Amino acid sequence: MSAVNDTKFNSVVFFLTGIPGQEDIHLWISIPFCFMYAISIVGNSVILFIIKTDPSLHEPMYIFLSMLAIADLGLLIATMPTILGIYLFNSREISLDACFTQLLFIPSLQCIESSVLLLMAFDRFIAICYPLRYASILTLPRIGKMGLVCVLRGVAVTLPLPILLKRFRYCRDNVVSHSYCVHNEVMKMACSDITVNNIYGLFTKLLMMGLDSLLIFLSYVMILKIVLSITSHTECLRALNTCVSHLCAVLLFYTPAIGLSVIHRFREGSSPMPEIILGYISMLVPPLMNPIVYSVKSKHL
Repeated sequence: MSAVNDTKFNSVVFFLTGIPGQEDIHLWISIPFCFMYAISIVGNSVILFIIKTDPSLHEPMYIFLSMLAIADLGLLIATMPTILGIYLFNSREISLDACFTQLLFIPSLQCIESSVLLLMAFDRFIAICYPLRYASILTLPRIGKMGLVCVLRGVAVTLPLPILLKRFRYCRDNVVSHSYCVHNEVMKMACSDITVNNIYGLFTKLLMMGLDSLLIFLSYVMILKIVLSITSHTECLRALNTCVSHLCAVLLFYTPAIGLSVIHRFREGSSPMPEIILGYISMLVPPLMNPIVYSVKSKHL
């Protein structure tokens, strides 16, 4: 009997959801999604190609930008099969293992992107506050080590999420209100005590969103303090102008992500539509807009 039960729970599937009540027009809804994916993939790929082939762009700022583009491409690849599968082919089922794979890669890539945005803030801080030491501080070997730390941090922080969920059995409603697996929802489908998972999930959000956003804020406070001490109005504006692209990327990433986290924690019985819309924005808008913002603001790109 135990073997039968194990087989039953190991073969459980989850059902993903598109936009509730709009199933009849899912095929039409797929058109803007396909457009966004195509533009995002092409835009980030072009950014990577230009930076790789142009030796004059092998500078810290552009290397960090290439890291951001790689993280964005990873997020697109992690979410594209299930999102387009729902809207193009009405393919809603996802196996337990495939769901846990998304639960590993999506938070990991989000954590990596958050770390890269922090490194980009550090880059702007060094460039404005210590311009004479910029090249000696941000050397290529040091940048490579920073990138490796970002990846290791992302994997180390999020790897326990699917591992903790893997030990549970799932006997409750197995319908996910998103087009991809979300830790908070999958966790609540387990017929076990999820206290540890709930605490650790909150810990990862605070470590990723909370700590990184706080450090980015502090770096810009120090940048603003230095910039305001510059007597020349032109030089002051020029220094601030170098930060505009990064500030746009920070707002595009953190605003929907923090809003989604708040809704996850406090939504009880209300309409899932705001959560669904914010979920799509947090996944698709930053990879779409980052190449556009940096291309507009950088004459080299």
